[in-house]
Amino acid sequence: MASAQQLIGLVKSHAEGDAQRFFDLAMQLAAAEEQKGHARLAEQLRQWAEAGQQPQRPTRVAPTPIAAPRGDLAGFLSASYPTTRLNDLILPAHIEDELSHIVTETRMTERLEEKGLRPRRRLLLAGPPGTGKTLTAEALAGELKFPLFTVLLHGLITKFMGETAQKLRMIFDAVRTNRGVYLFDEIDALAASRGSEYDIGEARRILNSFLQFLDEDTGPSIVVATTNLPEILDRAVLRRFDLVLPYQLPDADAIGKAMRRRLRGFGVESVNWKDVVHHAEGLSTADVVAAGEDAARRAVLGNSSEIRTVAIVASLERRRSLHSIGAGTYAEGPKTLHSQRNLSRKPVQAKGRRIRKASK
Repeated sequence: MASAQQLIGLVKSHAEGDAQRFFDLAMQLAAAEEQKGHARLAEQLRQWAEAGQQPQRPTRVAPTPIAAPRGDLAGFLSASYPTTRLNDLILPAHIEDELSHIVTETRMTERLEEKGLRPRRRLLLAGPPGTGKTLTAEALAGELKFPLFTVLLHGLITKFMGETAQKLRMIFDAVRTNRGVYLFDEIDALAASRGSEYDIGEARRILNSFLQFLDEDTGPSIVVATTNLPEILDRAVLRRFDLVLPYQLPDADAIGKAMRRRLRGFGVESVNWKDVVHHAEGLSTADVVAAGEDAARRAVLGNSSEIRTVAIVASLERRRSLHSIGAGTYAEGPKTLHSQRNLSRKPVQAKGRRIRKASK
């Protein structure tokens, strides 16, 4: 039968009026029941889910044009309406707890303001690529039913003196007037440390403008910035954020959870999860999910619904080889891969310690 978490998800999506998520959860539940041999129950679940889905589909994209950036903003700001939720993320418990509190604080702003308090609205997410930083911004927008506005840095930063700062002001004007989650992905381009060897006068002016705008009340919106390189950020930037969260590569439990979730609906009874976790060490959550998808695609194309350990391991190693190419080196066999796994974990832990210290 359905797990407690699945039942909670079904009831919650129904209460929030999220028809698409309700449909997705019902279909996942049907697939799980079919795997257990409950064919009749699975078919009934599918029939009822599909019957309730038909009239809802035309209304799902209706809100999009309302918040679509217009005029000059359209060149460096894009809008979307994510359906991702916090329980879709695979994160450490302490980070999940902080994010849940951010959602609660935003929903209960008036109660906080009655006591002279404000919700936390400025978040910095720091850590290696593929660990869920951008997905977190999508989940916050999805939970709050806010639009997600992504700042397009390639359109924001220009070579003309003063123009980037003017565009930044336009964005923060929108932050104050159009409620949403505003994502500055890879903020290093705007917030690198002043006085570095690459620093120039215009870069300092852009950073100073960014800090000034962050100092202003961003209500009712939430500003989320992400970085893969927290050590190069100006320390003044860290002080401007209400919350700094360190993201790290997944541990064994998170790897297993991510892979099992992605392979839901496939036969995984014979999978040696300990072996899978060992071969996934040093990869990001995004890499683990992508490897799971690769193994699933190959099974489907091979007319099979069963996933074997060797197929998952092969997908993980193919995924790892892509990183070797990107780094300018090539995989030379199991010893090289194993050494890469060990080396990849050390800098992440060090970053996490520095971030936590800076956020105090």
